[in-house]
Amino acid sequence: MSDDTWDAFRATPLAEVRRRAAIVDEIVEVAPVTVDGARRFGWNDGGGQSAVWYFTEDGRGLLLTFDHEAELNLYAEGDYALQRSFYDGVPEDLVRLARNRPENYESLNLTDPQTKDTIHYAGGVFWCDGTEWRVADGVAGYCRRKKLDLFNESGFDYCLQDYRFGRDFTPEGVVEDRAEEGWYADERAQEAELAAIREIFARHTDGPPEADASGGPPALR
Repeated sequence: MSDDTWDAFRATPLAEVRRRAAIVDEIVEVAPVTVDGARRFGWNDGGGQSAVWYFTEDGRGLLLTFDHEAELNLYAEGDYALQRSFYDGVPEDLVRLARNRPENYESLNLTDPQTKDTIHYAGGVFWCDGTEWRVADGVAGYCRRKKLDLFNESGFDYCLQDYRFGRDFTPEGVVEDRAEEGWYADERAQEAELAAIREIFARHTDGPPEADASGGPPALR
């Protein structure tokens, strides 16, 4: 599954990746925010797994995945230097999106005991230069040395299931996946959510909205 998911993800145009990120963000009710001009979308399963997306104004992207039960969860170790090294190879301005930021449900922080700098926890660190998604050199190298399955232990496979890369991304597909997981008590509940998700998709036909009702995107400082 890992290679198939990764290949399908990389084959998806960035604009479509961003659209899916925005739609899933709204479905799971994670408020989008702006971080230094980059739009942040998130997903979580309510149990410690998450995916966080940043899309910059110049057409690049950063994806952080986290699975609290996987080998690449550094929370117990509290090793800031190791976590920071996972971001090696990522352009500095993209790394800044995850450094010295407030914690939130999807992204907790590890703190440098000397400088007090912080960095968001992430088992998987992936970035896009505008045309191609890459695995961060730091986390890729660590997995090679430790002989770890990067896509499994980073939570990549699990955390990206809702985005249906390599499959049709439709309201019906989303609800079908949820029905298979036992989300709905009966057909009436399933039909009600299908109607609500169709409305969400309709709002994102031409891409994610960039402003809230006040005229500008909310900011995360």
